[in-house]
Amino acid sequence: MHFRSQIYLKKCCIKYLIKPLKFTIFAFLKNFTTSKYYDIIMGMNKNTVLGWATFIMVLMGLLLIGLGAFRYRDVSGWGFAATGVGFIANAWVFNALKGRV
Repeated sequence: MHFRSQIYLKKCCIKYLIKPLKFTIFAFLKNFTTSKYYDIIMGMNKNTVLGWATFIMVLMGLLLIGLGAFRYRDVSGWGFAATGVGFIANAWVFNALKGRV
């Protein structure tokens, strides 16, 4: 396919690529607000959010400690392990905040 000019190429790009993309994003947002997932996400209160944050931070802390212990056994392993301990300490604080915020 031969494009006659750069202007024609630009018009085709806007007509066939950008406009449908905008419509797709807006249609997704409209369907998201009326779907069951919206009710699930908006049904979470502050304690549920803190609980999920605690769970994710504990997992990341254990992963970092595991990386420091098994993957990087030299000096950099100490940094990974220390960061993992910090993640677990922050998760402990998040767990203590549940019910108080």
